[in-house]
Amino acid sequence: MKLDPFYLIVDHVDWIRRLLPCGVKLVQLRVKETSEPDLRAQIAAARDLCRDYGAQLIVNDYWRLALELGCDFIHLGQEDLAAADLVAIRRGGLKLGVSTHDDAELGTALAARPDYVALGPVFPTLLKKMPWAPQGLEKIGLWKSKIGDTPLVAIGGLTPERAVEALRAGAQSAAVVTDITLNADPEARTRLWFTATRTFA
Repeated sequence: MKLDPFYLIVDHVDWIRRLLPCGVKLVQLRVKETSEPDLRAQIAAARDLCRDYGAQLIVNDYWRLALELGCDFIHLGQEDLAAADLVAIRRGGLKLGVSTHDDAELGTALAARPDYVALGPVFPTLLKKMPWAPQGLEKIGLWKSKIGDTPLVAIGGLTPERAVEALRAGAQSAAVVTDITLNADPEARTRLWFTATRTFA
């Protein structure tokens, strides 16, 4: 499976509506702490927007809604992976991405036969406090040697320049959150990310 090298992660469908025209082809909707009706509406809207723009939508956590609403890709953290019905997920045709931070989590992820594995944080991150130290670029090459043909997504503290380094180190895709959403000009920053990563597309 081939992933776009530029992987945007946002917490509301409004970001997707705003940034898809800037070249985004792979986006994760990671919504936290909202009502079920709002969540359902956001996932459905994101699904339709991504179809209109020829982009791949990945739904974070909510695999039941992703199945129900006809989405085709989900991302699960380790706790969510442990609680998920992987048989139902596979039967429904959902592709699966899984977060990993250490060797034990990588083993758990690979047992689920994921369509990609995410490794992070590669660099210090502003998004949330992590119990793991930054992994560094060297870990990307090591992880890639362990997972073989499974695509590897690098995440954590990435900028366009660091994304290029991560892709050169062996990641197939570089994920970004705050470098775009906290930027004074998110559209311009998105276009910069898109341009910087095209060599790896």
